[in-house]
Amino acid sequence: MADTRIRVAVVGGGIGGLAAANALRHRDIEVTVHEQAPALGEVGAGVFLAPNGARQLQRWGLWDDVVAAGARLGEGSTYFRQDGTPVAPILTTDSSGWNAVFGMHRADLIDILARPLPAESLLTGHRCTGFEQRDDVARLHFGNGDVVEADVVVAADGIHSALRHHVVPPSMPVFSGSVAYRGLVAHESVPEWPTGASRLWMGEGKHFLVYPVRAGTLINYVGFVPSDEQTRESWSAPGDPDALRAAFAGWDPRVEDLLGQVETTYWWGLYDREPLPTWSAGRLTLLGDAAHPMLPHLGQGANQAMEDAAALATVLAHADRASAPRALQVYEHVRRERTSAVQRGARENGLRYDSSYEDLSVRDAEIAASTEFRRWIYDHDAVTDAEAAIARL
Repeated sequence: MADTRIRVAVVGGGIGGLAAANALRHRDIEVTVHEQAPALGEVGAGVFLAPNGARQLQRWGLWDDVVAAGARLGEGSTYFRQDGTPVAPILTTDSSGWNAVFGMHRADLIDILARPLPAESLLTGHRCTGFEQRDDVARLHFGNGDVVEADVVVAADGIHSALRHHVVPPSMPVFSGSVAYRGLVAHESVPEWPTGASRLWMGEGKHFLVYPVRAGTLINYVGFVPSDEQTRESWSAPGDPDALRAAFAGWDPRVEDLLGQVETTYWWGLYDREPLPTWSAGRLTLLGDAAHPMLPHLGQGANQAMEDAAALATVLAHADRASAPRALQVYEHVRRERTSAVQRGARENGLRYDSSYEDLSVRDAEIAASTEFRRWIYDHDAVTDAEAAIARL
């Protein structure tokens, strides 16, 4: 009897690609990850983990690793005006009261996702240079000369995906008009900072976010400022600490004191894309930032990628080689509307944070009311959603 089990090739070894590999292996689906860098890893600092993403990590058996490596955020998490006036608490639970909000170092989350995967399934030094498909198979070409055949190809290679143009016409990312300074400060240099809370200050055209990572030993900061210069979307472009301090001069003394400890900082150009009309073409589909890059103002980029991974694995578990293209259409049907709503919500939240209001009391009321939208995000289980779609379709 012919083997009809699906073989999946994932392009991209970041959070989305590794999450996809874990989700697929959890469903006993054969998968390989192809990363262009010579070694797995991720430049950057903090990443925000919310209950909707943590729910999937728990399902894949990674919860204990998250608890050990992350910094759980809870009581004391607060929105402030730029002068330090409290505005509202930051939501850190889902509707059931489950506190699964963590500050994570990006490198730690990459390690947690990579560790369970067999070495032979993680192929570094594989820069994708070509893609083609027939009705019965897809084929990937790599710069090192390797050619890989698979029943499904998942493009999890980010906002500048090399494969997206095989699904939709080429387009340019949308510059937000803001850039972010980001970096890490050792907690021992700012011992008064809480290791279990997130804080966000909002001012005219700017906002400043702080939360702990790496079990509270490091404090992650991100300062969002306006810019006319369309800087590249990069976590590793060096920035000027003095320019960062000048941007937030006169703010809450807690912000100024923290910035006084900053020795190194990095630029991050903030881009997203308009929601795509489709994610899949035949045996190729998009996942994470390749499908729906979003601004960071809801902390949902990594979490939505993990939701994608869980939904994709769920629908592929009900498919075989022949029906895989149809399963990708179901995956897209399950995910596109939700991720488009989160993309829009991230843009809207950024405008709130940057205080684009004549009357700040209106902004403050919207910040307090936005808890309901966050609950909608946090309560979601992508697996339950995908299973319901399979039953309907």
